[in-house]
Amino acid sequence: MSHYTKRSKDELAQRVAQDIFEGAYVNLGIGQPTLVANHIPAGLEIVLHSENGILGMGPAPAPELEDYDLINAGKQPVTLLAGGAYFHHADSFAMMRGGHLDICVLGAFQVSATGDLANWSTGEPGSIPAVGGAMDLAVGAKQTWVMMDLLTKKGESKVVAQCTYPLTGLGCVKRIYSDLATLACTPQGLQLIDKVEGLSHAELEQLVGLPIQI
Repeated sequence: MSHYTKRSKDELAQRVAQDIFEGAYVNLGIGQPTLVANHIPAGLEIVLHSENGILGMGPAPAPELEDYDLINAGKQPVTLLAGGAYFHHADSFAMMRGGHLDICVLGAFQVSATGDLANWSTGEPGSIPAVGGAMDLAVGAKQTWVMMDLLTKKGESKVVAQCTYPLTGLGCVKRIYSDLATLACTPQGLQLIDKVEGLSHAELEQLVGLPIQI
């Protein structure tokens, strides 16, 4: 087995941020995707959206400068850039559903090779189903990207031939950004965009358990 180092959470957020184009309107989902706000390249105008009603969200505030009246959908304190705006939750969902967002970046429990998304329930006893705005984002944004660890804590691939958890959206995911590789989901299956240094293509296919086109 070769030696490779996983991307850290911040390295993964930076990898996602580098693919966002100038002028894009981007929703960052709850969890890992919120870190992307801290890695937007300097000088690029990218407008970040939060489903609780913010456009023009900035990076996380410095310690002791948090304002808990200014939070994202995950209840984390955020900053507002010059020209940013607040608005009603209903207006925010109209933006999401109306095709006004270029990209949404979501976490996931499972993604299929053809881009089906499962990200709101594992069916664990006692867990509270909380789909939130994920269904609206998955079908409303022009592109849906997923940001997640490639493997579960048990070492099972989160990229699967067919999702076994309840679906959020069908064929909606275009890219999977993970700690080991970046993959494209296509109607023909997975395609490799990049992978961490030291991880062979054969090893990546073995971890995922599916063929990955180069």
